[in-house]
Amino acid sequence: MFISPAYAQAAEGAANPLIQMAPLIVIFVIFYFLLIRPQMTARKKHMEMVSNVRRNDVVVTQGGIIGKVTKILDDNEVMVEIADNVTVKVVKATLSDVRTKPQPAANDQ
Repeated sequence: MFISPAYAQAAEGAANPLIQMAPLIVIFVIFYFLLIRPQMTARKKHMEMVSNVRRNDVVVTQGGIIGKVTKILDDNEVMVEIADNVTVKVVKATLSDVRTKPQPAANDQ
């Protein structure tokens, strides 16, 4: 035979369970700081932004529609004017961005 048989070696002692779990703990800590924590802070920032929406704010929906808030209906809905005399009811949670309030145009005459 060209290949010699390989036999399993007897274990000399049981390894510490904490040492065996260390790679999993390190992976969880890395995931927490790289994925979970930034997502929680971004969600908190978004919820604060959405809760502070006021009348006449320019908003962007998740669909990419830009409009001006005309009326706050309740805690979950707002009326957004997307064109002249065209208003739609939008759920606040679907607002992706709240831009600054519109500034009047400067007279450069």
